Amino acid sequence: MMLWLLICIPFAAGALSYFITANRVRRTLWFLAAATHLFLSFMLAFQSDVDTVKDSWLAMDALSRIFLPLTSLLFTAATLYAIGSFENSHGGKSDTAANESVPRLQPESVFTGCMLVFLASMTTVILSHRLGLQWVAIEATTLASTPLIYYHQGTRSLEAAWKYILLCSVGIAVALLGIFSLALAAGGVTSELTVESLVTHATRLDPRWLKLVFIFILVGYGSKMGLAPLHTWLPDAHSEAPSAVSALLSGALLNCAFVGILRVLQILNAAGMGDFGQHILIFFGLFSMGIAAIFILRQPDYKRLLAYSSVEHMGIIILGTGLAQGGMFGSLLHAVNHSFVKAMLFMTAGNILAVYATKRIDGVRALKQTAPVVAVLWFGGFLAITGSPPFGTFLSEFSILQEAVRQERFVTAGLYLFFLLLVFIGMAATFSRMTFGAPQSEQPAKKLHPWSLVPPAFLGIAALMMGVFIPEQLDALLHSAAELITRGAL
Repeated sequence: MMLWLLICIPFAAGALSYFITANRVRRTLWFLAAATHLFLSFMLAFQSDVDTVKDSWLAMDALSRIFLPLTSLLFTAATLYAIGSFENSHGGKSDTAANESVPRLQPESVFTGCMLVFLASMTTVILSHRLGLQWVAIEATTLASTPLIYYHQGTRSLEAAWKYILLCSVGIAVALLGIFSLALAAGGVTSELTVESLVTHATRLDPRWLKLVFIFILVGYGSKMGLAPLHTWLPDAHSEAPSAVSALLSGALLNCAFVGILRVLQILNAAGMGDFGQHILIFFGLFSMGIAAIFILRQPDYKRLLAYSSVEHMGIIILGTGLAQGGMFGSLLHAVNHSFVKAMLFMTAGNILAVYATKRIDGVRALKQTAPVVAVLWFGGFLAITGSPPFGTFLSEFSILQEAVRQERFVTAGLYLFFLLLVFIGMAATFSRMTFGAPQSEQPAKKLHPWSLVPPAFLGIAALMMGVFIPEQLDALLHSAAELITRGAL
């Protein structure tokens, strides 16, 4: 019952928000729903008795205990940031300055309702142990987030929304073929497409169909995760969406697609076919990193730069997943670190957009003079996202490199380091110019709402602390989840 509350509370609050006309009442409902979801998520994720938090449809295991509170925490931070942006702009017109052709904004009630339904859908993805229900929930995240991408209702927003829904729908259709193939693989063995049942009977599943299942799921959910070459929706969607939405798309939604891939990988490993998946994952990981590095080197839009950075980091995560063992631990740790840092950076990008009224890199200079707090967050975010010590991303990236060397995959390790270097060079040049460049003739002056600064600052501190000290409970969960996937256990 408690698990269903995590889905029903944001869904009901989202439906109710459509009918509330008073902005402050609606924002209060939005915050209360987010805070309640956060409290329940942490309470359930860190209680000791696993059997009390599962039923025939939903369940908590080590994997969901990592991503559920992470998603809820990011959503709460995005909620506070968005409310601060609405308050600061007297009606929610933040992020519009760079879209000169924007005719109007969506009603705030639509934005709030879609955000809460988006949270309910992501929660279902993380908690579902029935792979059919998980597929439905992943498609629901697409439907709920498309209006959020189209929030500005400009021509570029419309193009981004259409590209997002079309490409992700094609991907989800391919994933559906994977679900059908899984039913064929399990034919005569089990009629329940649950993680527990399929892992238990994994050695009796048809191996030919199971290989096809993994390919379909990786391609299908990989398109939602932003893996190259199916990533083309991501730069447009992340760039055109409001910054609070971009933070969730990059920090939370991509993780949901990753969870969908891990569930099938868990079954593949239980069937003793893990080697088949490893080589494919390593290839997609390196390919995504390489494609992202090329676009990052010459990128004129700082929000699109962050979007291509997400493609790179999804490649890092998938690469580590393909290395298994210690690489899986590094991937899960990196997913957590990336979520903190990228959500922080997109929120900070929204603050820069509010001050400078442009998304072009060459239109932002001397940020340290114009907005010192934003400058600290922006440059600190650059150090974190490029894996610089002492941030948590350094530990996770290093653990993946260490595992590649331990397995004597020296070509993989060399390409991994090369792509990381290219990304660092490209991002260092951009962030340095924006933060320390020569002042423009007329420097903008805009006072930001405190709630547009506090959430990214909190996430930045969290990313820093993850590099200094990983909480004992989180470290145990990361190791348990890595073992869960690599050994195909329950």
